[in-house]
Amino acid sequence: MGIARTHDEDYETREFKTLVALAAMERRKDNGEFKGLTSHSSIVDLQDKLVCVTSGASFFGFALVNRLLLHGYFVRVLVANQEDVEKLREMEISGEMMGCKSKISVVVAKPNEIQGLMEAFDGCCGVFHTSSFADPAGLSGYSKSMAEMEGKASENVMKACARTPSVKHCVLTSSLLACIWRDNSQYEFPPLVNHNCWSNESLCVDKKLWYALGKLKAEKVAWKIAEEMSLNLTTICPGLITGHEFSYRNPTATIAYLKGAQEMYANGLLATVDVRRLAEAHVSVFEAMKTTTAFGRYICFDRIIQCEDEAEKLADEIGIPRNKISGNSSDCVFPNCFELSNKKLANLMSRTLRSCYGES
Repeated sequence: MGIARTHDEDYETREFKTLVALAAMERRKDNGEFKGLTSHSSIVDLQDKLVCVTSGASFFGFALVNRLLLHGYFVRVLVANQEDVEKLREMEISGEMMGCKSKISVVVAKPNEIQGLMEAFDGCCGVFHTSSFADPAGLSGYSKSMAEMEGKASENVMKACARTPSVKHCVLTSSLLACIWRDNSQYEFPPLVNHNCWSNESLCVDKKLWYALGKLKAEKVAWKIAEEMSLNLTTICPGLITGHEFSYRNPTATIAYLKGAQEMYANGLLATVDVRRLAEAHVSVFEAMKTTTAFGRYICFDRIIQCEDEAEKLADEIGIPRNKISGNSSDCVFPNCFELSNKKLANLMSRTLRSCYGES
């Protein structure tokens, strides 16, 4: 029925081989320095390989920047303040930044200033909008006003993309939460949850699911602007983002994802994705957009939390009590009401891997 597998050894092996090959291609002599706040005149002749990543100092944003560098892209990182510039500089000095250092530059621009965004995007062939607002108090601090701000920031970014002649494609990082919160008391939904499903805004408000509301608003306004201004857009809706160094580098905005986790768990809708897999998915979708084989929405996850052991493992990974995820149940397996599918993305990434190895 198209339900994505939560563990695929063949996929993991091929992905690893691809990354090794990409890394080897990048291991050439490079005396460039970290660019910091710099002009892009030296790489303007490579517009088809120059992209911009918003919020590139975040947990996911930084992973995406690294993956793009490994794929040979020049990356302009958009940040909102000097503090994030220094954070990126520290990551570069510590050796966390992959690929050629001369391929990255940093620009400061505010999400509420369209002209500044256009200047930041100028010369880029594509934009990855990954931004989300920080949650000041973990599970409950992400507020309704922050959800409104996230929607407005998405609107500004999309307008800036559409008004910048060099930008041909845009990929927005949405959330699985924009798909799964539906009012089952009023409607009888089919058990399959995929890229065609949308969360209900009124339900998010009633349950005070502000992080879900913010992602929903951001994605919906993005699609509205894309239609009105003929912007080539795709959106990726990931599960809870996890991965290496999650416990100390992951922003609290992602932890806010888990408000309502017990209900998601009971319904079979609590899914996670490794940050590296998510970054690779973004690159695959972006490259497929160039040949018009990528379009619309994509759900992205690699694990569904379905039993107490999995809930406990996740709780340990992110440093919260297990009952915040699965409640007080001691059952080994929860009867799931729904099934998540990322068949659309799995098919696209499978084609991408086959093309890397020249398979027919």
